Amino acid sequence: MAGNIERGREELREARAQSRKLYWAVGIFSFFANMLMMTGPLYMLQVYDRVLSSRSEATLVALSVLVLFLYGTMGLLDYSRGRIMARVGARFQSALDRRVFSAVLRKSSLKPNASPETGLRDLETVQRLMTSPVLMSLFDLPWTPIFLFGIWIFNPLLGMMAIGGGIVLVIITLMNQMLTRNAQAKAQQTTIQAEIMSEQIRSESEMVRSLGMQGATFRRWFETRTSALKSTMSTADIGGTFTTLTKTFRLILQSAMLGLGAWLVLQGELTPGAMIAGSILLGRALAPIEMAIGQWPMFQGAMKSWNNLAELLGEVAPEQEKTPLPKPKANLDVQQMTIIPPGQQQAALRMVSFKLSPGQACGVIGPSGAGKTTLARALTGVWRPAGGHVRLDGASLDNYDPDVLGSHIGYLPQRVQLFDGTIAENIARLSENPDAEAIHKAAKNAGAYDMILELPDGFDTRVSANGGRLSGGQIQRIGLARAMYGDPVLLVLDEPNSNLDNQGNQALNQAIRRFKAEGKIVLIMAHRPAAIQECDMLLMIEDGTRKAFGPKDQVLKEVVKNHEAIKATPPKQAGVT
Repeated sequence: MAGNIERGREELREARAQSRKLYWAVGIFSFFANMLMMTGPLYMLQVYDRVLSSRSEATLVALSVLVLFLYGTMGLLDYSRGRIMARVGARFQSALDRRVFSAVLRKSSLKPNASPETGLRDLETVQRLMTSPVLMSLFDLPWTPIFLFGIWIFNPLLGMMAIGGGIVLVIITLMNQMLTRNAQAKAQQTTIQAEIMSEQIRSESEMVRSLGMQGATFRRWFETRTSALKSTMSTADIGGTFTTLTKTFRLILQSAMLGLGAWLVLQGELTPGAMIAGSILLGRALAPIEMAIGQWPMFQGAMKSWNNLAELLGEVAPEQEKTPLPKPKANLDVQQMTIIPPGQQQAALRMVSFKLSPGQACGVIGPSGAGKTTLARALTGVWRPAGGHVRLDGASLDNYDPDVLGSHIGYLPQRVQLFDGTIAENIARLSENPDAEAIHKAAKNAGAYDMILELPDGFDTRVSANGGRLSGGQIQRIGLARAMYGDPVLLVLDEPNSNLDNQGNQALNQAIRRFKAEGKIVLIMAHRPAAIQECDMLLMIEDGTRKAFGPKDQVLKEVVKNHEAIKATPPKQAGVT
């Protein structure tokens, strides 16, 4: 685990190193900007010790014009380094966007309970730190000893007071870090849990209201939300305490510096100009420390996100670029395949073998929990076999790039989820350059063409992630059209008729016949006999193992008690047992 995290950190450091030249530019600008911060103290030193004593207006005007120029230059340097750091953060995020997005998707498929937004949110948090003033204060921090040394030059007593004050602020910073680290992590974790729960409730709002669960879900969400609020308040209280303590101590220290300076002036050991200049230098010296303490929660959050990203990238290795393969023929070979679901120790499928040839449709039957959906995920490449192999036209599924494999295999999951956009965009799988002809063909093959045209805006009808006003059957038929888009050679349908009416079942069977006629393969995970009506072959799975495989009639006679009824009874009335 530690090795994985270190690999992830190395990947993050490589992305950050792409802006090494920009960091050097910020460092150079910071060098001159901090040198120009001496303008104020030197100006006050000259005004109090020379201008007032000489009463020379010309000298005052010349000094003031010079100071205006120097301050303008310093402002330009500050502005420039801020813009550079904004581009450093943007480059860092751009370099990792695709990598983190891919890793999040793959981890979500391996760990269904993982939050799909966590990695992307972590990347944004790190990017915000890179563009924040707190990171630029780190470039200013090395100048703190130089400014303190300047105060020491004025007078050792002033220097000792300034150094002692700086040490106290550093101690406050370390205490802030130690006392807020756990509280900040807990606040972030509980906030994410509350967000995940609220999103689940929102997506299932119809079910919540129809089942009278509104009060119960609110109480559950409110408990999580209250816990997150308490953790956030606790973190804010601790951080606010240290921020107030820092501000108060700095004001006391500056006043003490003026008091000590005035006493030294009375003793003849310091000039009035040096007294004022020392006070200004102290403010400049302590400003980066005060900024770090005030923005410490952001810094801690970014460090936590950095570690989360390192863990994510270390756990999910980057996908190797695959050598493009020609479009495969419809030959499916599954040999001794064993699947262990992510996060589990026990195999859901064990030593399953079967072969399918072009033009065959195979129904996969068995009791609930037998492993049908697991098989569907394995055949689409979502879950990799722990043993054995799955080959499409002789090539292992691992040899295909995921996007390329997805174009060869059409998949209709049990629960169809649409994306925000038009129906045409959903059917085209959100392609940047959708093929209108292929969209219409897929809709016709799924028997959804006329249904879509009857909608208010036809194929341009916009839908939301939960389907909007579309019925379950309409969503399923659009999902079927999406699975058929792009001329796949293998079609995997998991309970494709669970929400279909008789007309939808007929359209599904017609689509299966068309695929078979085109020399393609169809696999159907089914509970209802209507789904296997057009199947030539049957695969029976029980307790994760293959119980029977062969021609449909033969398998039905072997393992299904009411096989004659299934063959003779209309689809809506028979049940597989």
